[in-house]
Amino acid sequence: MALVLVLIALGSIAFHLLSPWWWTPIASNWGYIDSTLIITFWITGFVFTAIVLFVAYCLVRFRHAPGRRAAYEPENRRLEGWLTGLTALGVAALLAPGLFVWNQFVRVPQNASEIEIVAQQWRWAYRLPGADGRLGASDIRHVSDENPLGLDPQDAAARDDLVIDADLHLPLGRPVKVLLRSTDVVHNFYVPEFRAKMDIIPGMVTYFWFTPTRTGTFDALCNEVCGTNHYAMRGRVVVEGEAAYSSWLREQTTFANFAGGGERGRRVARREAPPVR
Repeated sequence: MALVLVLIALGSIAFHLLSPWWWTPIASNWGYIDSTLIITFWITGFVFTAIVLFVAYCLVRFRHAPGRRAAYEPENRRLEGWLTGLTALGVAALLAPGLFVWNQFVRVPQNASEIEIVAQQWRWAYRLPGADGRLGASDIRHVSDENPLGLDPQDAAARDDLVIDADLHLPLGRPVKVLLRSTDVVHNFYVPEFRAKMDIIPGMVTYFWFTPTRTGTFDALCNEVCGTNHYAMRGRVVVEGEAAYSSWLREQTTFANFAGGGERGRRVARREAPPVR
């Protein structure tokens, strides 16, 4: 049994060092997330290995032998003090990097633009500010076939908002604050390459921010089980240069035109998937 435990410890270390399962290349400013995970792996890996090897040592050192009796020691203040101190140090080492990153995660830069992602079983919809540069008001009471995102038709700031029913496009190198809203159950918007995600809670507007650092097309996943078709709740985020992004932006439909009808409006109102391009 002691040999089995030693092999488990050594095998776990070898698997970590040689594992083909690794995260995708990062495409945002959140390299801190990777660093925090690596620190966590090293701390927990060291503790796991130390405990498993200690148990293996105890099995050999204190194995049964004729005439050997177990010693009963109900209390050892010195040992308890060492264990308490080392445990507190380990917990602090695990928490400190995460708190440092979280402090930056919730501090949105002043120059960040805003976009909104609306989750609904089992699809994503997006909203970008219009010419006025700000998102208009929305409310779940306004949700209808003609207004699936629940924008306030009386709010002038909402009428020029851009309603996106296909892939979300973002400009390279520009910080963006992502506002998250759900019209039904809990969801979670997650692009693995961005290393940033957040739960989407019905009745609340949650947020995160990031800066895209690499052009390309990335899969957007729902990372919270949200129903029978959770596996199919996918989308795409396209990161591109300023010229391409501006060209794409000019092709989008405002809420005022969207609510007025048109093939795009009718398609989203019926909750159909957009055609494959």
